[in-house]
Amino acid sequence: MKQTPPSDTALRVADLAQNAVTSFSLRPDTARTKQICAELRLSDLRKLSFTGSLRAEGEADWRLEAVLGATIVQPCGVTLEPVTTRIDAPVTRLFQRDFIDVDAPEAEMPEDDTTEALGRWIDPAAVMTEALVLAVPLYPRAPGAELKEAVFTEPGKKPMRDEDAKPFAGLAGLRDQLETPDGDD
Repeated sequence: MKQTPPSDTALRVADLAQNAVTSFSLRPDTARTKQICAELRLSDLRKLSFTGSLRAEGEADWRLEAVLGATIVQPCGVTLEPVTTRIDAPVTRLFQRDFIDVDAPEAEMPEDDTTEALGRWIDPAAVMTEALVLAVPLYPRAPGAELKEAVFTEPGKKPMRDEDAKPFAGLAGLRDQLETPDGDD
């Protein structure tokens, strides 16, 4: 009985040669690139590529090593102007047969975040998308963009500024009021 792959880029682990390297080179077509761009809420996504290899690691584990390349455009977090970022990042994943996933509500994050459970399929395109998500800057800034002081208040009231929110800022003024002008304390 032939199993249906989860995607057209997925590789069936049982079909991989244990003593050879399996190379791959992904360059998603325009439709898939636009879909990823929309999913990640990017303004534009160009030159997306994911090139690497998959090789056996020990008796039952598999190591994926690749390079992610992409040019992304997203709005500046301050000015909303377009910010272009080039991403060239190494990507490593170790798929382990005996991987133990800690599913406790208060579990610590493992230091090695490149290890995953080995399933029946390894999908380089899924790894590519995950790596891209992790590489996209959270708060891109246009050159020279600065976040100025924002002042908000109700009409007719004195606005609270950043300096007013500092807990020890008022203590100096209070100390000055408590000191007597002739120096007697």
